[in-house]
Amino acid sequence: ACGPSTETKDSGATDAKSDTASSFGEGGKLRVGMEVAYPPYNWQTSEATDDTIPVEGLDGAYADGIDIFVAKKVAAAFGLEAVAVKLAWSGLIEALNAGQIDCIIAGMTPTDERKQSIDFSDPYFIGHYGLLVKKDSPYASATSFADFAGASVLGQKDTLLDTVIDEIDGVNNVENRGGLLAANPDLVAIQFDGSYQLFPDEVSCNVGLKKGQDDVLKKVNDAIAAMGADDSTWETIIARQPA
Repeated sequence: ACGPSTETKDSGATDAKSDTASSFGEGGKLRVGMEVAYPPYNWQTSEATDDTIPVEGLDGAYADGIDIFVAKKVAAAFGLEAVAVKLAWSGLIEALNAGQIDCIIAGMTPTDERKQSIDFSDPYFIGHYGLLVKKDSPYASATSFADFAGASVLGQKDTLLDTVIDEIDGVNNVENRGGLLAANPDLVAIQFDGSYQLFPDEVSCNVGLKKGQDDVLKKVNDAIAAMGADDSTWETIIARQPA
């Protein structure tokens, strides 16, 4: 997974800006918080297409990905234009509660801890965690977690990608070095018995909303239900992520 971009907004959300934060959808825009650096969920591009949305405050910058597909559908349900607000992952929830953004659509999975701070929609995407290694790595032929004994494994800090590593016995969970696992042709996904699903649990991605917006939450859930996305939709988006 990609770490936070080096070109992000200051996500300290307790300054004067929080006192003048816009209300939901103000100005006809749905301000969607994300890293814009987490393919295939979201990434930055310089090309405007029917599949992209502008990145707020960055001329000539646009966001694409699974999250953008969802953001456009949600925005349309409210009659708004979706814009990406580029933030560090660790500041997304704080920015939402400060009113700097209207929602989080960033490949975020609900956890008990996160649900104490914000509300979550129904899932818009369900996936699984896996492992990537270099094609010429001795781990490329691994057939079980036991084959990774002694290996150093990295996942994005402050995400479940990091904590799930602790489920693998005998590996070293190293400190995140953002961007190390960006899309790279020298990386290959590990399969056990022909399956990329290495961990048993499904992992959902849900829209994050400020608490107390029940009407908004219902409308978001209705938009997700009507989205019509299937595996071919996600495959098309994944195929165009940056190499």
